[in-house]
Amino acid sequence: MKTVEITYLCGDDAASAEDRPADAGAARRRMNEGNRAFADLFVQGEAPSAVTRRVIPISGLDFGFGSAGAGAPARRPNAAVLGCADARVPIELIFNEGPNDLFVVRVAGNTLGADVRGSLKYALEHLGSSLKLIVVLGHSRCGAVTEAVDVFLDPSGYLALAEKHAIRGLIDRLQVVVQASARRMEAVFGSDVVRRLGYPHALIEVAVVANAALAAHTIQREMLGETACAVEATYGVYLLSERSVWAPRCGSAEASGLARPPANPSEFVDFGDAVLRSMRIQAILAGTRSAAAGG
Repeated sequence: MKTVEITYLCGDDAASAEDRPADAGAARRRMNEGNRAFADLFVQGEAPSAVTRRVIPISGLDFGFGSAGAGAPARRPNAAVLGCADARVPIELIFNEGPNDLFVVRVAGNTLGADVRGSLKYALEHLGSSLKLIVVLGHSRCGAVTEAVDVFLDPSGYLALAEKHAIRGLIDRLQVVVQASARRMEAVFGSDVVRRLGYPHALIEVAVVANAALAAHTIQREMLGETACAVEATYGVYLLSERSVWAPRCGSAEASGLARPPANPSEFVDFGDAVLRSMRIQAILAGTRSAAAGG
């Protein structure tokens, strides 16, 4: 394996940091470009002794250097990110961002509980005009979604959660999207889909992306529809083995990078079909993509 070196270069001047995005579209492009740059660092093909380097410029102002009054930096994140608590998903790193660029909320399964909604509402109300985007980021082989799928496939496993109220609440929130994903898979592929080699793994991955898209849709409708600010919700799934973001979308074969969520029931049907027809899910169902690979 080649060596990858990532350096954060802190300058004294705010101009040493990247320009802030002007709108939601620019913020989404910045995050997508940052993730592509991160994933490209690990592309094989160079000699094992080769060193790939990337320098991420950050402003000294984001650490309190040179700021007026006691050194506390002003808050100026481009996006708020609702991500999973899984330690394999270092959110700032995979989007090529530094300090003060992202307002990150993490919870197992990236579900929209009361504390998460409150944190995102706080971001909208207190982070000013710098905030352009709310991102819901799931990830492949999510442990929380896997637990929910296991309970769906074998309901007797739910008995073990009887006294684990916090975990049971998390699994309960995920059951709706797991059941909807399973029904859509049967509608598209037929009832025999449950006998296909990769069905359990495929159901996990379909539920992961559906959960992220549904959460982004909910945020767009319930939180952003009420505000006057030009903030948009978006979703994606971080693939552990590819180190890239995947987001199938309705009406397009494009599946890389963050995407806007479906806006209505008919778009959710199209979205579900795009997910199930994607090369990734097809490969998992056929058993040609290893479950252990993560992606």
